[in-house]
Amino acid sequence: MLTYVVQRLLWAIPVLLGVLIAVFIGLHVVPGNVAQSIAGAHATAAQIRLLTHQLGLDKPLWVQFWAYFTQIVQGHFGTSLQYHNPVAQDIGQAFPITLQLTIAAFLIASVVGILSGVAAAVYRNTWFDSLIMVLVLIGISMPIFWTGVMLILAFGVDLPLFPFSSVLTAGTVVAHITGMPILDAILSGNWSAAGDAVGHLVLPAITLATYPVAFITRMTRSAMIEVLSQDYLRTARAKGLRERVVVWKHALRNASLPIVTVLGVQVGALLSGAVLTETIFSIPGIGRLMIQAILFRDYPVVQGVVILAASVFVLVNLLVDLLYARLDPRIHYS
Repeated sequence: MLTYVVQRLLWAIPVLLGVLIAVFIGLHVVPGNVAQSIAGAHATAAQIRLLTHQLGLDKPLWVQFWAYFTQIVQGHFGTSLQYHNPVAQDIGQAFPITLQLTIAAFLIASVVGILSGVAAAVYRNTWFDSLIMVLVLIGISMPIFWTGVMLILAFGVDLPLFPFSSVLTAGTVVAHITGMPILDAILSGNWSAAGDAVGHLVLPAITLATYPVAFITRMTRSAMIEVLSQDYLRTARAKGLRERVVVWKHALRNASLPIVTVLGVQVGALLSGAVLTETIFSIPGIGRLMIQAILFRDYPVVQGVVILAASVFVLVNLLVDLLYARLDPRIHYS
């Protein structure tokens, strides 16, 4: 097992290198002048040329990439062109907030998706199954930005049940421990702030979870329908096992491999969906940081966020592979 993990981590190096090269080239070949963006609309041509030289943007592309790559190897992700802060510092402040949102959305998507998928499979070809499939179709069809706006109008404006901006009410102070407001408030014993942070998280988490819920429901239903028709489950029923035990202990466990695969894939979808969700709800996470960096053409920040997202996706895929061996004893890694 350890050998397999080491091999997978070594294979992740060329993957991340390929992502880094693609993002670097893509950012540098698109039209526009980052020096012009930094200097402002009233900068002279001489000032723009000087700034271009100071940033090293007048050098050949391979020279710029090599300079950036050597920084990455040394653990330095560069300095933000917009805020003049180390990129690692900006990402370190924003990522815990995105992680909190992603975890909440993942829990909602997993629980609701698996429960509804199992229920649809057990009561397949009934009105209940048809209702769930219609809701799945609606969930897959709705864009994130539209869902977010509708939830804001419904539960933030018309029925003001939840706040819909930022992660805490203005003036609420929480001790910085992990960077995740809810966890920090709980660890510091500030329960009023914890409740406030949970209230701010409800609408964006539901928005971000809408598409994954639909996708997980559909996959769970398909996997469960296939398993429920197997002979060994009919044998289990013949032995007198309760239907609840047959479905949740035997059928769901044997249908778990494709479900776990989908759950791993949805982590990437949640990270990408966080870009729009955080922008809609004014959440200061890496999604909003990414949008601002793209608009400002802040190369180091964009590259740092992409490398982080790719690394998370690689690690999640590795975790999914390891879970396979845990769920199915027939699978061994060497």
